[in-house]
Amino acid sequence: MKRNSLSVVLIVFLLFTSVGLSGASGNKTIGVNVLLNTDITDAILTELGTHGKVRDVVYEVDALTMQIRSSELGAIQSLPYVAAANPDAERNGAPVDTVAVSDFMNGLSTWDQDAINVTDFDFNNRQVVYDGTGVYVAVLDTGLVDSWRQYFPQERIAEEYGIAFGGGGGEVGTVSSQPNKWEHDQNSHGTHVTSTILGYSLTGTPINGVAPMATVIPVKVLNQNGSGWSSVIARGIVYVADLKAGPLAGYPVVINMSLGGPVLDAVEKAAIDYAISKGVIIVASAGNNGTNGMGYPGAYAPVISVAASGWVGEWSPAGNRSWWWNQNVADPTNPADFYITDFSSRELVGQDLDVAAPGSWVVGPYQVNSGQTSFYFLGGTSMASPHVAGIAALMMEKNPALTQVQVEAILESSAIFLAPGCRNVLGPTGVDETICWGADATGHGLTTADGALTATP
Repeated sequence: MKRNSLSVVLIVFLLFTSVGLSGASGNKTIGVNVLLNTDITDAILTELGTHGKVRDVVYEVDALTMQIRSSELGAIQSLPYVAAANPDAERNGAPVDTVAVSDFMNGLSTWDQDAINVTDFDFNNRQVVYDGTGVYVAVLDTGLVDSWRQYFPQERIAEEYGIAFGGGGGEVGTVSSQPNKWEHDQNSHGTHVTSTILGYSLTGTPINGVAPMATVIPVKVLNQNGSGWSSVIARGIVYVADLKAGPLAGYPVVINMSLGGPVLDAVEKAAIDYAISKGVIIVASAGNNGTNGMGYPGAYAPVISVAASGWVGEWSPAGNRSWWWNQNVADPTNPADFYITDFSSRELVGQDLDVAAPGSWVVGPYQVNSGQTSFYFLGGTSMASPHVAGIAALMMEKNPALTQVQVEAILESSAIFLAPGCRNVLGPTGVDETICWGADATGHGLTTADGALTATP
């Protein structure tokens, strides 16, 4: 089936789009993000207050959000202590039983885990000696569904650090936190993303994950329809950075952001730089915009960005809906067995695409009815990113001293080159589709866990 450049596949088709920048036209009230070039002082806040209402102050990165008339934006941008100011940018992307097993180390392999050489065909199949032990992975997303304990071992979720941030440009610039809302998601996107990292229980059958013994910190920064604002995401990034600088100072911390929008927000950029300076490793999806270019923050050069690859063995033999676990991805990894999806964002001038990972027809928990467990195929760079975040967790377990620059360099140097080309790929209806891509779609190539770990000192 043809998957267009803005698609996320849900069984047959599910849209998950990145929405554009909220513009400042006329004299309407807008939310703006302001980055200073100096420390925040009471005098600065008072002067900014003459241009609108200061809503939220992020002292760690000398930034704040405001509610203003759009006509005031130019005046704010011209203030000597303002480094940047822009309208807030949109970003897309009850008691239950606990899972009986403590981890999925010996769980069933799926094609995507096999493709990155974390597992091989069948059970008891881990192909790498690392499992993410001692590493925290913060998933900045929609949070987890109410029934998350039916999918994940409770000890693998850092409930004490779970948090939700809401508000942003759509709510006149105010960013607030709701500590318990992270586990009452109605969207399921964050749950599916988490399942790639940890693995999950498929109605009692354990499914392996990239880093099944890592600990996930759920940070809800997207609302119940899967969208949000860069000011809220910046708050989530700073929150994780402060955890790394504080109670998690002795542990490696990775952030996964399966989200994005068409422009880089100044405060979001400052938050990323701040987190990297604290030792956090940041991975993000490239976006689902095809030839229209990458999304941000993934396209921001310091971030490890991930394109979506697929496997030519999908749906083979025709109509086999269990292919995702009962078909073996050949070893050693052959680039001819893979392709870049047509929806995966291509790299434009000034953008930075790093590696590719499985993002086509990835199965995981995805609830369409609240409280009722269910599992769906999803496709998108949102699904590719957590594969790489999980690999980064394995690398950080092996060498906790690695920096963002080093992790990115290792992933790039160890990736398997995927030349531009075309593949004939069977769809779920039994019809072949020809999918083509150029050099702007692959970054440095297909990433694998064994390759990255071998290259990790």
